[in-house]
Amino acid sequence: ADFNYGADEYDAEGNEEPKALPEGSETMPYIDESPTMSPQLSARGQESGDGVSPTPTDGLGTGGERDAGKGLEMRKLVLSGFLASEEIYINQLEALLLPMKPLKATATTSQPVLTLQQIETIFYKIQDIYEIHKEFYDSLCPKVQQWDSNVTMGHLFQKLASQLGVYKAFVDNYKIALETAEKCSQSNYQFQKISEELKVKGPKDSKESHTSVTMEALLYKPIDRVTRSTLVLHDLLKHTPADHPDYPLLQDALRISQNFLSSINEDIDPRRTAVTTPKGETRQLVKDGFLVELSEGSRKLRHVFLFTDVLLCAKLKKTAVGKHQQYDCKWYVPLADLVFPSPEESEHCPQVHVIPDHELEDMKMKISAIKSEVQKEKANKGQSRAIERLKKKMFENEFWLLLNSPAIPFRIHNRNGKSYLFLLSSDYERSEWREAIQRLQKKDLQAFVLSSVELQVLTGSCFKLRTVHNIPVTSNKDDDESPGLYGFLHVIVHSAKGFKQSANLYCTLEVDSFGYFVSKAKTRVFRDTTEPQWNEEFEIELEGSQSLRILCYEKCYDKTKLNKDNNEIVDKIMGKGQIQLDPQAVQTKNWHMDVIEMNGIKVEFSMKFTSRDMSLKRTPSKKQTGVFGVKISVVTKRERSKVPYIVRQCIEEVEKRGIEEVGIYRISGVATDIQALKAVFDANNKDILVMLSDMDINAIAGTLKLYFRELPEPLLTDRLYPAFMEGIALSDPAAKENCMMHLLRSLPDPNLITFLFLLEHLKRVAEKEPINKMSLHNLATVFGPTLLRPSEGESKVHLTLASDIWSHDVMAQVQVLLYYLQHPPISFTELKRNTLYFSTDV
Repeated sequence: ADFNYGADEYDAEGNEEPKALPEGSETMPYIDESPTMSPQLSARGQESGDGVSPTPTDGLGTGGERDAGKGLEMRKLVLSGFLASEEIYINQLEALLLPMKPLKATATTSQPVLTLQQIETIFYKIQDIYEIHKEFYDSLCPKVQQWDSNVTMGHLFQKLASQLGVYKAFVDNYKIALETAEKCSQSNYQFQKISEELKVKGPKDSKESHTSVTMEALLYKPIDRVTRSTLVLHDLLKHTPADHPDYPLLQDALRISQNFLSSINEDIDPRRTAVTTPKGETRQLVKDGFLVELSEGSRKLRHVFLFTDVLLCAKLKKTAVGKHQQYDCKWYVPLADLVFPSPEESEHCPQVHVIPDHELEDMKMKISAIKSEVQKEKANKGQSRAIERLKKKMFENEFWLLLNSPAIPFRIHNRNGKSYLFLLSSDYERSEWREAIQRLQKKDLQAFVLSSVELQVLTGSCFKLRTVHNIPVTSNKDDDESPGLYGFLHVIVHSAKGFKQSANLYCTLEVDSFGYFVSKAKTRVFRDTTEPQWNEEFEIELEGSQSLRILCYEKCYDKTKLNKDNNEIVDKIMGKGQIQLDPQAVQTKNWHMDVIEMNGIKVEFSMKFTSRDMSLKRTPSKKQTGVFGVKISVVTKRERSKVPYIVRQCIEEVEKRGIEEVGIYRISGVATDIQALKAVFDANNKDILVMLSDMDINAIAGTLKLYFRELPEPLLTDRLYPAFMEGIALSDPAAKENCMMHLLRSLPDPNLITFLFLLEHLKRVAEKEPINKMSLHNLATVFGPTLLRPSEGESKVHLTLASDIWSHDVMAQVQVLLYYLQHPPISFTELKRNTLYFSTDV
C-alpha cells in the first residue's frame, strides 16, 4: 500500500504533477490544505449518485467561509478515504497472521520451522491489533456507506484511541521482533521463503487481487498506522463544525493519539521513519549532514538527508525559544531520478564565487584571537556574560567561515529538469555522499512524487532521525571535548599496494581545522604502476585538528574531462581512509608507522607531531661552515655578498618557473627534497644549479622558507621585535609610517638588504594572484612568523595554550610583513639617506 489514506491515485496540493485520474472521472475542486483528498473516491461517489458536485464553480470553496454543510461533505470524503486505507491495513495484518497458524502447528512437531517462543516474539500483539481494527472498520463502514450529515462516529475514534496501549506493547517489542525474524530467516530457508513474499489481498473493487510484500515491511505497518490515524483526526476536526456532537469526542481522540505518538517516538529505533517507500518497504535514513548550497547566487547552509530512496534538502526553521525545532524542506529528488552531471555537462551551472584566501585567513586569525580571549576570561574567572558574548562572536565568525570556505562543486541533477549545486571543502566528503547515493541506486528504485502530507511527515521525521545535531563549528564543542592538536604534523607517505591494474597514482592529505576538512598536501604522480613508491615527506600545520585523511587518486590526463571550474577535481578516487590523531600516541619524538586500508588498497605512511611551541624554536647551528642556522652577517661576509647566495638562487628559480604555480610558498614541498637541497647549499656543492633546475618548485620555495626559519635569530632581529609589535599597533598612520621606517633603518645592513630583496620578490609573486592564488595577505601569513618570530631566549612568555601564543603573536607578525608588502617601494639608499624620519629610541 502506498502512503495514502485512500487509493493509489491519492494526490494533494503541493505536487509538481497531478497523476492521471481514472477514466470518466472529472477533477475535484481544489480544497485548501486537505491532506485527504482522493479523486478516485469522489469519482466513485458520483457513480453511485450521492457524491458532491465536481464542478469547480460551485465546488467546496477555500478559506474560512466554507459553511457547515460543505464541511460535512468534506467529512464524508475524509472518512471514505480513511476507510479505504483501513481496509488495506486490515488486509496487511491478515497477510501477516496467515503464516502464524501453520508455523504454530509445526512448532510442536519433530521438525519445527520456528519455536513457539520465536513465533510469539515475531507476531506479538498482531492478533489483538487486527481485532481492534476489524471491529472499528465493521462499525464505521455502514455509517459512511449510508451517509447522513447527522451521523456520529466520534465515539468509534475515541474507542480506537483508548486501545492504543496495545500499540505501545507492539512498539516496545518491535525491535526484538524484527531481529528475531531476521535471525530466523538466515538460519531457516523455509521461513526465509515465507517471509520474503507474503500475499496481501487487494481492496474489494481493485483490479489487483494480491500484492507481495516482505514480512519486515508488514511489521512496520502498525507503527506507521498510528501516525496516519492522527493525521486523519486532524482533518476530521478541521471539517467538523464545533457544535457537532462528534467535535469534543474527536478532540479527545486526537489528544490521546498525539500524547501516545510523542511517547513512542522516543522508543522507536531512531533510524526508522513513519514513512514507507512506494514498494512498501521502510524508508530509512542512511546519512545526513550540513552542506553549503549555492542557491540563487548565494551560499546557504542546508541540512541534507539521504533516505533509502530520496535525497531531501532542508533548512532548520527559526523557532521561538522553547518551541520544538522543525525542518523546512527546500527540495527533494527521488534517487531513481537523481544523476550526477559530468563536468562537461555542467557548463551551464552557475560559476562559483570563491572568497579570496586572505579573507578566510583573516577570519581564522580573528577566531583564534577570540579563542584566546575566552581562555583568558576563564583563567581569570571572568564573568560568564563576557564569555557568552565572546562565544557568540566566535560562533558568528566560524559560521561565516563554514559558509564561505567550501569551493569544491558537488552537482546533483534531477532527470526531470532541475539541477542543484553544493559546495564542499573536502573531496573526501564529496565522494562519501556520492558513494552512499550510488550504493542505494544499485537497488531497484521507483520514481515517485510525494504529496504535501507525505512530504510534511518525512520532513517532520528529520528532526528526530538526524545523526548530526550541531553545525560543525568549534564553538559548539563542550569544554571537556578535546580541543585538537596545534602544531606541525610531519607525514611521510611511503607506498601503496593492492591496485588491480597499472595507473598514474597520487595521494592527497586532508586535516580538519575550524570544524571542517581541507586538503593540505599532495604527492607527485607515480606513473603507470600498481605499487607506487612515493616516499615523500610533508609538514602539515594543524589548527585544532583531530583527524588525518588520505585519498588515493588516479590522475586523469583526458583534456575533454577537465572542467573550466578551477576547483573541479576530475581525477578518480581509488580509495580513501582516515585515522584519529590521538594526542598521546602522536606526541612522541619518534616516527610512528601506520597503514590505512581503503577499498582493498593499503597505503603505508609514517608520522610524528611537533607542538607549536617546540616548532617555534630557532636552534643555532653548531658548525659555522654551512648557511642554515648560521647568522646572516657571517654568511654574507664569507660570501662577500649583500644577500646570501641561497636566497638569491631560490628566488631566481621561483621567478623563472614557479611564479604562476598555484599556492606557491603555501603548498608544502617534499621534505626529503628540501633536506637534499639544504645539504647541497650547506656543502656549497658545485652541482647546486643543476639540482635547482631539476627540483620540484615547491621544494625550492620550501628551502627558502626553511632557511629563514632556521636563522639563529629572526631576519628582523630579536632586539627590534618588541618595537615592531608596538609600531604595528599604532593607530595614527603618520606615526606608524615614521616608526615602521625607522625600525627598518635600525636593522643591520645584511638583514635590511635581504629583507628588501625578499619584499620585492613577494610583491612580484602577488602580482600573479589571479593565476597563483597567492595574495599579499597569503604571503604575509606564510612569511610573517618566519621573518619575525623571536628566538628561544627572547620569547620568555609562558602561555598555557599553544593556540594562545599563536594567535596573538602571529596576527601581529603577519600584520608587520603585510604593512611593508602594501607599502610603496622602499629603497635602501633612500631609507638610509632620509632624515625626515625622527629618530626614536628603540
